[in-house]
Amino acid sequence: MQEPFSRPLEVNALPQDGETVTIEANAKERAALAAFLKLPSIEALTATLMVKPTAGGGARATGAVHGDVTQTCVVTLEPFPATVEEEVDVRFAPLADAARRPNEETVSMGEEDEPDPIVDGRIDLGALAAEFLALGLDPYPRKPGVEFAQPPEPEAAAEATPFAVLKGDRKTPS
Repeated sequence: MQEPFSRPLEVNALPQDGETVTIEANAKERAALAAFLKLPSIEALTATLMVKPTAGGGARATGAVHGDVTQTCVVTLEPFPATVEEEVDVRFAPLADAARRPNEETVSMGEEDEPDPIVDGRIDLGALAAEFLALGLDPYPRKPGVEFAQPPEPEAAAEATPFAVLKGDRKTPS
């Protein structure tokens, strides 16, 4: 599957002191990503990342992702604008490092996540920006000022049974 927003970067072409990369999704990419994330729309998606090479052919990307999106309120079902600001700090390692132990599951108890793979010498900064945009979305978005109100309890909870209807239809023998 092709990523809705892709900006591949050759890791071997990085200067020794790193490179600052700013990427921005165009209208077509934003529409495809909005459909993928099930959002009404994405008005803007940008990322500014400092990508530096690391030992062993790896890389590290740090910076920020900014997105202006339209989300749907879980209470009113109305669309409303929202902003996503996410800090990025991701390590990358050659795919061969991960392939050495294919049957082992890695569990890290440290503060840093396992590195993401470098595939064919490239990392995809667009996919990284889309991932952090998705992580920054509120999973239960509420339009500002909207409160959820608990529906009122039925007056006669005991009468609100499936048999209450039948009770009224009962005919008495004559």
